[in-house]
Amino acid sequence: MTEERKKISLPTLARKRRKGEPISWLTCYDYPTAYLQEQAGIEMILVGDSLGMTMLGYDSTLPVTMEDMIRHTQAVRRGAPNVFLIGDMPYMSYQACNEDAVRNAGRFMAEAGCDAIKLEGGREMVDRVKAITAAGIPVSGHLGLTPQSVSALGGFRLQGKGADAAKRIVEDAKILEEAGAFCVLLELVPDRVCKIITERSDNALIMGLGSGPDAHGQLLIYHDMFGLYPKFTPKMAKVFGNAGEVILNGLKSYNKEVKDKTFPSDENTFGMKDEDFDKLFKMLS
Repeated sequence: MTEERKKISLPTLARKRRKGEPISWLTCYDYPTAYLQEQAGIEMILVGDSLGMTMLGYDSTLPVTMEDMIRHTQAVRRGAPNVFLIGDMPYMSYQACNEDAVRNAGRFMAEAGCDAIKLEGGREMVDRVKAITAAGIPVSGHLGLTPQSVSALGGFRLQGKGADAAKRIVEDAKILEEAGAFCVLLELVPDRVCKIITERSDNALIMGLGSGPDAHGQLLIYHDMFGLYPKFTPKMAKVFGNAGEVILNGLKSYNKEVKDKTFPSDENTFGMKDEDFDKLFKMLS
């Protein structure tokens, strides 16, 4: 285990950006996983609305509510008090109007102890970014594959393959930065497009998810990197350890030992003094 470190803050991240130190970012949705990520030295955690799929079993992120997000984010903050924690604004928590956006972003800060929020979209979200940052809440943008708009994008697929689409993503990244976003996540964007955006960034962190090695840091979905999401493992995810297989084998072993009565054994059982048992037996008789 690592020694407890100082709280990661926006100035900490900005300093790492200036020094060219890559930043590690993972999703997380629960207390024990957050604790492990803190101990591993992960610098940023995103409580993503991906929890709708990874934790709640939905086929998309759309059913996730603010109440879902707040409860999971509170648990993560308790497990990882020193990481830079970002709450993911769920579907329709910010799209309708600036007032909704500021109110729900404020809930992440006040109720869950977040350091920032994340929302999806480019130039169409400028008013939301400005309103939330004006309320003193740091904002991360999200471009490329934006899961809340996956139907309009034609599914979970690479974005910005063509020159026109790539140009719009490049422009949107700069627009978000100029609107006040401290960070822009690029998900499933061609590596050379990500490199252009990173090189053109003046102050904003450019973070990549399936977008190549040239961003200021990388994000992965925790469940993808440990084989814990049963439906599929995306190409962009490297499996760092097949925890899903280990857990499945353990569950099978438990089931077998219960059936054949080898569990619990003496080492898993608590006894009673003979004299106390004899006294109990006489009392019951």
